[in-house]
Amino acid sequence: MEQNFFGFRIVENLQEIGQDIDRKQLKYHNKRVMVSKEFTFDAAHHLHCYEEKCKNLHGHTYKVVFGISGYVDEVGLAIDFGDIKEIWKNEIEIYLDHRYLNETLPPMNTTAENMVVWIFEKMEESLQKGERPNQYKGARTEFVRLYETPTSYAEMRREWMEIE
Repeated sequence: MEQNFFGFRIVENLQEIGQDIDRKQLKYHNKRVMVSKEFTFDAAHHLHCYEEKCKNLHGHTYKVVFGISGYVDEVGLAIDFGDIKEIWKNEIEIYLDHRYLNETLPPMNTTAENMVVWIFEKMEESLQKGERPNQYKGARTEFVRLYETPTSYAEMRREWMEIE
């Protein structure tokens, strides 16, 4: 084992399947786990029937955080972060980023509370379609958090969706 000037260890032999680890060991457990990924988008909107400053057309840099759970596959992945990004880019962000939300979302007051439910529904619909090339076992949306400002957010959770 060799160390460089900064004390970092240089790996000499990378672990190899079949030699150092068996393929069946890649899946460590059979538990449901949750992964999380976040994205930002910029959009304009205004609120109806609201007499504060948000009644006027204005914009935000929103941040959305997804919590998606599933059971790990044979290599130990519940869902690939790249697949979450692909769903976001192709099926959700297209309605949000650099858009006038009052025009691109279904008829609603574009409050964070309404938008977070719509985003949750779109992600869940995409996960359940079954058209994904790498369909993950039991993948489902657990929560979506939508930040309208760095300190203000609305959240939707799976258990709240199932109650009503």
